[in-house]
Amino acid sequence: MASMVVLATTAVPDRLHGALSRWMIEVAPGLFVGTLSARVRDELWEAAGDVVGDGAAILLHPYDNEQGFRIRTAGARRRRPVDFDGLTLVAMLPLDRPEPELIWPDNW
Repeated sequence: MASMVVLATTAVPDRLHGALSRWMIEVAPGLFVGTLSARVRDELWEAAGDVVGDGAAILLHPYDNEQGFRIRTAGARRRRPVDFDGLTLVAMLPLDRPEPELIWPDNW
């Protein structure tokens, strides 16, 4: 069954925009929305992850959990989704660490 999917991209190659626009609508620069089957969604996400390069991409889609959605990321971003007892929270990583590890800050 098809469901709504949101995919946001930042600084990705133009060829990725072309591939995504075949299946989704670009409602704002780098923000794609569409109704896709799970198979198409996963294939597009795999393609995005392969070509993201120095850019970044975030995929949001319905999922059977407490929040009702799942977040997938590709590329380097300051905001990182972190699973916290079944809930996905977003950790903001410090600016002074270019390649941070996925750990909780000491003051949390």
